[in-house]
Amino acid sequence: MTRQELAEQDRTFKQDRKFEQRYARYVTDRHSRLTIYGVDLGVSREWPLRDAYLTLEAVPAGEFAPPGPSAAGPDEPAAWTPAPARRVDTLLTADRRVLLRGAAGSGKTTLGQWLAVSAAQPEPGEGAPTEPAGLVPFVLPLRSLTRAAAPLPLPQDFLPAAGCPLAAGQPDGWADRVLAAGRGLLLVDGVDEVPEAERDRTRQWLRDLVTAYPDNRFVVTSRPSAVGDGWLRAEGFAELSLAPMSPRDVARFISRWHAAAQAEPGLEEALLDAVPASQDLARLATNPLMSGLICALHRERRGHLPRGRKALYDAALSMLLERRDRERDIAARGSIDLDEESVRELLQKLAYWLIRNGRAEMDHAEAHDVLGRALKLMPRVAEQGPVDGLLRFLLERSGLLREPVPGTVDFLHRTFQDYLGAAEAVEERDFDLLIDNAHLDQWEDVLRMAVAHARARERATLLRGLLARGDADPRRRARFHLLAMACLEHATQLDPEVRTEVEQRAASLIPPRSVDEAEVLADLGPVVLPLLPGPEGLHDDEAHAVALTAARVGGDAALPLLTRYCAELRPVTASPLSGNWHRFDTVEYGERIIRPIMDSDIVVPVIVSTREQLDFVRQAGGYRSLVLDGGFTEREILSVLPKDELENLSLWNNDRIDGLGFVGCFRRLDRLQLIDCPGVRDVAPLAGTSVTRLSLPAYTAISVRELKALTSLRVLLLQGQHGTCDVSALPSGLNDLGLPGSAHRLEAVDRLPELDSLSLHFLAEPPTPDGWQAITSLGKLSYLCVNQAQLRSLHATGLALPQVERLQVFPDGIHGQGDGLPAAEVRGAFPGIEWLYAARPGPGTDLTPLAGLRSLRKLGLNEPVQSAEDMHADALGPEVEVSITPRPRE
Repeated sequence: MTRQELAEQDRTFKQDRKFEQRYARYVTDRHSRLTIYGVDLGVSREWPLRDAYLTLEAVPAGEFAPPGPSAAGPDEPAAWTPAPARRVDTLLTADRRVLLRGAAGSGKTTLGQWLAVSAAQPEPGEGAPTEPAGLVPFVLPLRSLTRAAAPLPLPQDFLPAAGCPLAAGQPDGWADRVLAAGRGLLLVDGVDEVPEAERDRTRQWLRDLVTAYPDNRFVVTSRPSAVGDGWLRAEGFAELSLAPMSPRDVARFISRWHAAAQAEPGLEEALLDAVPASQDLARLATNPLMSGLICALHRERRGHLPRGRKALYDAALSMLLERRDRERDIAARGSIDLDEESVRELLQKLAYWLIRNGRAEMDHAEAHDVLGRALKLMPRVAEQGPVDGLLRFLLERSGLLREPVPGTVDFLHRTFQDYLGAAEAVEERDFDLLIDNAHLDQWEDVLRMAVAHARARERATLLRGLLARGDADPRRRARFHLLAMACLEHATQLDPEVRTEVEQRAASLIPPRSVDEAEVLADLGPVVLPLLPGPEGLHDDEAHAVALTAARVGGDAALPLLTRYCAELRPVTASPLSGNWHRFDTVEYGERIIRPIMDSDIVVPVIVSTREQLDFVRQAGGYRSLVLDGGFTEREILSVLPKDELENLSLWNNDRIDGLGFVGCFRRLDRLQLIDCPGVRDVAPLAGTSVTRLSLPAYTAISVRELKALTSLRVLLLQGQHGTCDVSALPSGLNDLGLPGSAHRLEAVDRLPELDSLSLHFLAEPPTPDGWQAITSLGKLSYLCVNQAQLRSLHATGLALPQVERLQVFPDGIHGQGDGLPAAEVRGAFPGIEWLYAARPGPGTDLTPLAGLRSLRKLGLNEPVQSAEDMHADALGPEVEVSITPRPRE
């Protein structure tokens, strides 16, 4: 490189550095405050992000991890392994690309603010992400980027497209240089706010960015139903769902809200008592937006709260639209002065225009047109001034409308838009339009709120219309019938015959048979609980899904059903019962559910996430299998857990421990799992302990070389897409091994002669021919877990593994939808298999080649695209037991 080129490079670096410092200050100032709903807007509408931010949790899609290398055998029930919830502010420590789903008001946009500020100006402290410094955040709200039909922005256009005032000063090529160096954090917010017809181009835009700049971090957010499962899985995105706030989270939120609002003494304590005592309030408060409104209304009404979602919205709108101006006395004589009803009508027109056009924003010209047409029907309002003045009044004084960038208009929160737009739809009697759009996710909340606004006869029209659409469309029947069921929550008055029709249709979808169905039903809330059967007479998949549904609903209303399931405990129902303690009162759930599980012969991990729960376990005499989720200290762990009883311990999301020396105190501990414990960097203290099973999924902080000294290890699970491992450095006595994404030197696996179980499906690249050759030399290997690409790779070598009796096949990308199961490759490479399990076999699967496997006795297919007939399962003959989960409905 010439001297001139070096000088130019140095000049460019200094320009970039100077601009990044300005940009970091802008991001910090722009995103470091949150709106605080309902606080006296004359004093403050915002509170500091660092004081207000509440760390929530997300769970992987499906909530339960697929079976790993130690999967249940063909004669054992499937093991439902709970997947750990993860703190959302540390999303990117395990996955560089995340698609995060969450309901309206669940905190998706706030998380984006937190990640942006933390990247721009990382500070140590509670909840601070453990990402390295130097990331450059790009906050990309899709509602703004997709305003026009123009192409979505390229990197050099990120800042102007997002309305950043520093855009004109960015150095030429700066954004490209940031992303090429892998230093970007792309926060793409609101896929659900993109019209459905434009989502394919949005996905292609994301694909192009990932392809061009693969080393950057991506977080994409969406409402749950806006995009299907696997929408970005082919691009390596992990799919997570924001979990509802636990009772502990709600209490922390209430305390922080009252501190930020400088509320009067006694209000906080009164609300902390009122929320758990009311089933309606407790359920609504699990959403941060609703929790904030509840706090504001409780303060405004001096402790008197309305019941139900519609009543809360009505009261909140009244507080924002009417009382704030009158109590502050800011409506000066001669200025525009509208009553609450008039303001609502104008806002309803704007909201409904946005909904009907599938938009989240509108420009001033469109808003002028909507208001102008409305004023022709409102002469008294029209007399107060021109349309431009009325629009400015709504922007400045309604508290609900805002101007995100000059020249555009949107609502403060999508929830308010849906609520007001639904009221307008009912006033216009657009029931056919509502029903015709019921298949679109943007209209789900609009329909629910329309039922709340409607009169009894109008509700009947809407609900029967949904039922009719479901009856006419078998492919979407579940969606329409469950949506109708969800609307019953808001139907205070309804013809009993219509209510019965809705409940009967929903009952045909009960019991649920999968985790996905359980999650959909749980979203309906307590209204679904009386419809849930069992446990008598249910298959294992149904019993598990019903227990999970009731546990996810939570609250006192779910306890009688869960108590019945606990009285007839099965391995498949024990996990959802033991893993959802945080959704209930600690002592009551502990006595009715946790203690019976601990006293039973079924040993499943009990997930403990609070010190109160840990104390309950201590008082109950301890337990053999525990998951400690959160920042428990070494002292707390040792002082509570019995030294001679604990056999299985998992530590999740723990930033308080910095070593494993204390593990040796548990004399019978056999299994240890660590997930997101950044302070633990040395496993050497495990040498000489009783631990024989160690799980470090996606763990990158520990040097694998240290594992070689752990000669007592028999099971080692390092599974995860981003972990690393040198196979030649592993202990030689292993029986069971799960390898991470970047494992290398696989040809050294032949130095593990005792290996009986091997999982390869997380490997980023298939084994080399030498690696496959080494695997074939493992004479004791009876279980193998691979993905479809690895099957094709093995087939290309011409090698076979006749010693393998159990084979598990995942699609490429682990969590995505696979191509057709390569049955011919299975037959050629595994002539001795007795049990075959295939996850998500895609279209084109033909099972006919497996008919030549005389040893095959059991075939399990999870979430296949095709029916058994289309896959020619009958070709296998009666001697092969074929099971499909979830089982197809009649």
